[in-house]
Amino acid sequence: MDDAPLIRQAQAGDKRAARQLFDMYQLRTYRLALGLLGDAADAEEVAQDALTYALINIYRYKPELSSFSTWLHTITVSRARDKRRRKVLPSIPLTQWLGVGNQLRDHSPGPEAHCMRREVEHNLMIALDQLSPKLREAIVLRFYADCTYKEMGEIMGCSLNTARSRLRLGIEKLRDQLGDEKLRWLATETIR
Repeated sequence: MDDAPLIRQAQAGDKRAARQLFDMYQLRTYRLALGLLGDAADAEEVAQDALTYALINIYRYKPELSSFSTWLHTITVSRARDKRRRKVLPSIPLTQWLGVGNQLRDHSPGPEAHCMRREVEHNLMIALDQLSPKLREAIVLRFYADCTYKEMGEIMGCSLNTARSRLRLGIEKLRDQLGDEKLRWLATETIR
């Protein structure tokens, strides 16, 4: 999707172009915020705030420095961190943003597949809830938002190597909790 013309129009003050950008990125921004916060109301507030801020300040966006989605992800992660700091949140069930309960790809129908899906959902919820916020961010940005390591580093405010390290540690912790077989199943069935 080439959003460059819309971005240029919004930067020139075109409110319709800004509205189109809002509509294009609303769901993606909400899902990212939900993945980071685990609460639908908080995610909605953060997504709205991040998009509003980005569009009001779109003149600050520099396409030569990053893609618009990376810039917006950075704002969203920052707003989610602020929200988390202001509010003590319980463990976050990240299976909500993964849509594990609703969107697992089950290519082998039947009671066995259903039973396995439920078991993996339960184990995934436990494993993801035990990740630190930084490791959770790395997992969300890489596997949910499909960010590159460079984009992850920009968004999380760390080096590319630190982004890689956080992702590796997050995967290791998931592997410790779930085991290799279930982690491979998740990689092919859930986090695409």
